[in-house]
Amino acid sequence: MKTSIRKQKEHWVTMQDDSHDCLEMITKYPEDLSQQKGDINQIRKQSKHEGIQKANKSAQDGDKQPTGSGIRQHNIELGIAKKENTPEPLQACTSFRTSNTTTNGPAYPSLPEAIMEDNTNSGLGNCLQSCRTDHDCTEAEPDVMGVPERQSVRIRRTTATGACRCYQAVRLGFLQCLEDTPFVVPGLVLTILFCVTIIVIIAATGRHITGYVGALSVVCVVLCLCVPLLVCLPCLPTLRRCEQMLALSIWFMLFITAIVFIFTDKVVTAWEQVAFFLFLSLSVYTIFPLSFWWAMIFGIGATMCHIIIISVIVSVSRPRPKDVEVQVVANVVLFVCINCVGLFHLWLTENARRKSTMSRETFSYNRSKRATQKRDQEHLLLSVLPRYIAMELKGEVVKGLSRTFTGPDNKPNFHNLYVKQHKDVSILYADIVGFTSLASTCTPEELVIVLNKLFGKFDDLAKKNECLRIKILGDCYYCVSGLPDPIPHHARNCVQMGLNMCTSINKLREATGVDISMRVGVHSGNVLCGVIGLLKWQYDVWSNDVTLANRMESGGVPGRVHITEETLGNLGGAYQVEEGNGASRDSALEGRKTYLVIDPNTQNSTDTKPKTNFLAMNGRPKQRASVRMSQYLQSWKSINPFSELNRSEDTITVPLSTSNDFSQSLGDTESVRHPPYTSNQESRRSFVSENGSMASLDPLDVSGSKMKKLNWLTLFFCDINMEKQYRLSEVKDVHQSAACLALVFTAIFIVQMLTSQKNTPLAISYGVTFPVQLLLLVVISVGFLKQWNSKIPPSIKWMSLLPYGVVTKAVLRLLLVFTCLLITLLMAILNIVFIPGDKCLDSPNNATTLDYLNLYSVPYYLYCCLLAMLAVVVFVRLSFSVKFFLLTLALVVYLALFLYVYAPRSDCYMLQLYNNSNPGVLKEPKIMSGIWLCIFYFASLILARQDELACRVEFLLQKCFEKEREEMETTENVNKLLLENLLPSHVTNFFIGKTVPNQDLYSQSCEAVCVMFASVPEFKNFYTESNENGDGLECLRFLNEIITDFDELLIKPKFNVVEKIKTIGTTYMAAAGLTNPTTGEERKDSDACKNNVRSMVDFAMALMGRLEYINRHSFNDFKLRIGINHGPVIAGVIGAHKPQYDIWGNAVNVASRMDSTGILNKIQVTEETAQVAQSIGFIVTKRGVVHVKGKGQLTTYFINTEPSSQHP
Repeated sequence: MKTSIRKQKEHWVTMQDDSHDCLEMITKYPEDLSQQKGDINQIRKQSKHEGIQKANKSAQDGDKQPTGSGIRQHNIELGIAKKENTPEPLQACTSFRTSNTTTNGPAYPSLPEAIMEDNTNSGLGNCLQSCRTDHDCTEAEPDVMGVPERQSVRIRRTTATGACRCYQAVRLGFLQCLEDTPFVVPGLVLTILFCVTIIVIIAATGRHITGYVGALSVVCVVLCLCVPLLVCLPCLPTLRRCEQMLALSIWFMLFITAIVFIFTDKVVTAWEQVAFFLFLSLSVYTIFPLSFWWAMIFGIGATMCHIIIISVIVSVSRPRPKDVEVQVVANVVLFVCINCVGLFHLWLTENARRKSTMSRETFSYNRSKRATQKRDQEHLLLSVLPRYIAMELKGEVVKGLSRTFTGPDNKPNFHNLYVKQHKDVSILYADIVGFTSLASTCTPEELVIVLNKLFGKFDDLAKKNECLRIKILGDCYYCVSGLPDPIPHHARNCVQMGLNMCTSINKLREATGVDISMRVGVHSGNVLCGVIGLLKWQYDVWSNDVTLANRMESGGVPGRVHITEETLGNLGGAYQVEEGNGASRDSALEGRKTYLVIDPNTQNSTDTKPKTNFLAMNGRPKQRASVRMSQYLQSWKSINPFSELNRSEDTITVPLSTSNDFSQSLGDTESVRHPPYTSNQESRRSFVSENGSMASLDPLDVSGSKMKKLNWLTLFFCDINMEKQYRLSEVKDVHQSAACLALVFTAIFIVQMLTSQKNTPLAISYGVTFPVQLLLLVVISVGFLKQWNSKIPPSIKWMSLLPYGVVTKAVLRLLLVFTCLLITLLMAILNIVFIPGDKCLDSPNNATTLDYLNLYSVPYYLYCCLLAMLAVVVFVRLSFSVKFFLLTLALVVYLALFLYVYAPRSDCYMLQLYNNSNPGVLKEPKIMSGIWLCIFYFASLILARQDELACRVEFLLQKCFEKEREEMETTENVNKLLLENLLPSHVTNFFIGKTVPNQDLYSQSCEAVCVMFASVPEFKNFYTESNENGDGLECLRFLNEIITDFDELLIKPKFNVVEKIKTIGTTYMAAAGLTNPTTGEERKDSDACKNNVRSMVDFAMALMGRLEYINRHSFNDFKLRIGINHGPVIAGVIGAHKPQYDIWGNAVNVASRMDSTGILNKIQVTEETAQVAQSIGFIVTKRGVVHVKGKGQLTTYFINTEPSSQHP
């Protein structure tokens, strides 16, 4: 078991940097831990027993150790074993996930190490493995070892553990140091290596140290300062905060060293320490973290100091060196070139960093904006549907989108049905008696305000009593307790909810004198809950128990709560009841015992008459009932629909679902709200998760793949596809690097022309290479001509197309750049061959014969080589492997030439200068060329590696941005698609994207709206509950097919003005003219009315045709009963915690009555609608006078649905 535990810990240490695998291990951890727990308990019991035996034996043998020591020793060993049995990286894994996840979005790494493979863990892993091995040895033979042996093992184990911890602390300290001071550490390392190299070379040459006292003193001081700084940086965070001061200190120490090196010998030449000052100028632009202007000041200032010092010293020295003016000019060219290269590199990196920062800020802003929109969309979604239904529907939408791109699958025989069965719930129906007459005295705007206040109060009561409001149908309000999570006291919740509603209405009646009351019915049983249809989803419940609860309300008593015997059995004696006699008021309750709940707060339960209207008794003129009610309702707490949108995320608590069923007309809706098995429901869970963070509905959020990492050595992406994408990506700024390379090549040419003897080979070499190099650079860099494409003459416009291949074709770009760099590296050293050296070799001891030779050009060829090596760095996007190959090749060739092949020329030049005396090591070009070539080689590699790492990290982040942007857009599209299936788009846009907390009450007056109610009355007899059909589930599946087929018709462009409002059981409600409501005089335009009526009648006929199609394939004979009317309506959103969209008005009431009083397979319309339909080509037939409840006698018509009667 110990071996398996150790392997598990090793596996954890190896995988702790991988978030995805870490999550998998966390998933597996509880199972392994439960198995290990039993093993640990067994070890504990066995160890305790052995400890007792060992202690007793020690006591018998006269051991002075106390009796309990054996037990304690075994407990210590057991504690070690127990500790080893607990996986360590849980906390590390959690911290990794936390550091890479934020509320607003993922936190991207600021360190390259954060995205690189941590291969240095191998040493630490071996160290930890040795520690664990010692632990296992101690535990493997607890009885064989004596106390001294165990103590020695414990000491060794403690030492090994301490060493491991020290190693880990030092490693983490240096990683943190690299993060805080990424430029200071390489500068310190290079400075230390330079000082050590100088000291070693001076000691190795065996020359007298008297000439190097000053130089060695400065080098030793610099070394003594840099080494403690490098050691203290990981330990002192305060020191790391002074990065610029540290960098400047290092630079000034090097600057003083360079000045001292110039004066280490009595002979001072013009080329003295030019390489040192080239390095100093380059370092302020690349290695040290200085701003653009400060870097330019220090870089140019250092070179100016060298020029001034050399000019002054050489001009007064005797004898005067040869061609000193030419050498000074060459120095100026070199310094100008190095400053230009440094400025270019600094500008390029700063520009890239600035663009990266701007892109990140822009992306962060867009991500925050989209996150807010996504949050609002999910709030809207969860305010209509419970979470688990919303997740299922969202998953189906995502699958549908994926099928769109991957190709259509075979269409299933049935659409998906999102319905589940719940048992032991209580359903409450409540109707406001007398509200119909009150609504007739209200204006549409007043009606929306009154309904929002009234039902907002009921929503508050539902929340307090753990009831989920289902739907508002006109003046009918009903809710369920026990969904979606079971609640044991569901019956008591509904009864108390009913009593509170009655009390609120009674207070309203007493305060305003409005003759209204509350009639409540409650029943307990089972329900099927879910959503049906394809559009305008509603969380609904179906069952015969729902129908019975509806009948309990209609057979109840105003001001009382009417319950069934089943509900009484679930109350547990919590309330006193009396006989209800519901059958005397509703024949559907015949044979059932019903009861009326006695309100504990009411002394006389039978007194339901309204009390005296105090407002009407005073002498003031009596106001309208609607005005009095509106004034009184102002004192109630107001929560507008979706008012919780746009709040801060830490305070939002949005319920998971709201009824998306839209309330029906305001008149007596008995014909519509008495379906046998319909209701909606909501969920009570908060949108805020337990840990306080915003929970997300997005299935893409949990699919976050692990970050693609870089290999720490090669900087290649571990993902081959990512590496291929990076190498083949476009490089649009390559012409800038080509221009800088042209500058370097020109500087090399000028320096060699100034310092070398003019000869035919030099002219031929540059005569051949210069045009070739120029042509290649032009091909690379003419890409910028595209921005002046309109001004380019047509004859040469083809040239602007040349760099397209360079930008897009990686192989072509690499070939051209490689050729240009190879030519530059070659030309930096090629012409040293043509320096005459035969006479130098023939007369090594005759200095006078060497005067006519320009041997001072030998150090300048070194400086040209240094510039050529820097030219490799200017191509930032060139692969590091290619740069490494070119730089290594150049270093090997240059070292071989300067140290061996052309070393005699350096010796001859030293002979010319010093006349047989030994020059100082710091003055000898042969020795210093090796030093400076190595220093520039490593400096170029550092710059190339930093550039490569920055480019790859930026590429990786851009890929992450693109992926996250795509996921966010996909999520946004999915949410929009879902919301379009819940609310009209113009209503959704009203509540989403506001910058201030939304407190507006949405309402919109619409003229010439055509409203349709279409029902399938025969489905009531079709619906049955039995074990064979899953307690009605299969019947609902068929109803889902009918509603879904109806919804599919709305996708057609010809029905784009038709908006589905809701389904109530088998009743399908839709309206035309709501999507883009007209304003002003356009509302009275008859064309809009005709278009809306035409679209609605065509849609009604399409519904009848689709139902006939379903009948033919299902061997049924269902018929539609349709009622249509048109007129002005008001649309709005009401409800506090579960807002819902609905339309109200006389046109809605009459359309509902046209359906309820209609005939199967007929479209019944009013006289006004018949006239409009007839004017646009439909044939109508007069039915006659029909009694309509609440409207009296109305003349109605049937629209002929025969194909020949349809309008042209």
